[in-house]
Amino acid sequence: MADPPKSPLLKGDFEAFSTPLAKGGRGDLLQCLDAIDTMKTLPLPPAMTQVPLKTPIVYPEPDGAPMAESDPARDYLIYGVEALKRHFQDQDDVYVSGNLWLSYQQRVPDAVVCPDVFVVFGVENRPRTSYRVWQENGKTPDWVLEVTSASTRHKDDQDKPRIYADMGVTEYFQYDPTGDYLNPPLKGRRLLGDRATASTDNRYALLEPNRLDDGTLSFASQVLALELRLLADGRLRFFNPQTGEFLRSPDESERDRIQAQERAERAEADLQELRDRLRAKGIDPADL
Repeated sequence: MADPPKSPLLKGDFEAFSTPLAKGGRGDLLQCLDAIDTMKTLPLPPAMTQVPLKTPIVYPEPDGAPMAESDPARDYLIYGVEALKRHFQDQDDVYVSGNLWLSYQQRVPDAVVCPDVFVVFGVENRPRTSYRVWQENGKTPDWVLEVTSASTRHKDDQDKPRIYADMGVTEYFQYDPTGDYLNPPLKGRRLLGDRATASTDNRYALLEPNRLDDGTLSFASQVLALELRLLADGRLRFFNPQTGEFLRSPDESERDRIQAQERAERAEADLQELRDRLRAKGIDPADL
């Protein structure tokens, strides 16, 4: 076994042992030399091993703070998510969400977007606190809508198309509820190539709308099998060409429910009035 490294004599130790030497005493000198020899043979402390820090990767998650949205942006965000959720509610493999952190590259925390409304086909329809592509068998959104505002118009029109095209989002729509930043206020893009065969070239082509007789602009979405219609008054509505009806907003659905209930109650009241009249004439309605 190799000899341990010699410990150097520290300055303070030397000064402590040099005091007897200054006095000239032989016994003190021998005692001092023995102590020095002992210190020389002491082993050095073991070298410290540097352990690399393992910093966990933190991906964005909702923090509970309210998102700053204008009234029109919030209203159409809610309409887009809730109307499409209701439309696809019977399909277990269609996920609809919005204003949710979407991380598209593992181990890259800032590779994240927060689409206003998006739809993914082929994944489980269940609640999520965030969407991480690598946890969803690599499935990225098939369809995205961004509600454009003054603070987001550059990203929505310049940065987001590149990001979404690289992700393989088949269709990307923008809507400007105020009409201040987009002309026309609704814009649609479709990815060139075929996503199913991975033959896309990561570029979008603008969709040409169909102008209806009443001035409505209609964009056909192949992904949703719906039409996005910009009404003459600037409102955005999803239209189902199979049923010939618009997808209802939550408020509209609630109004429909209330109106249907009121109609049923009026019909029952009218029927009860008829029964009462028959009984007044001595006729039992059950005999009719």
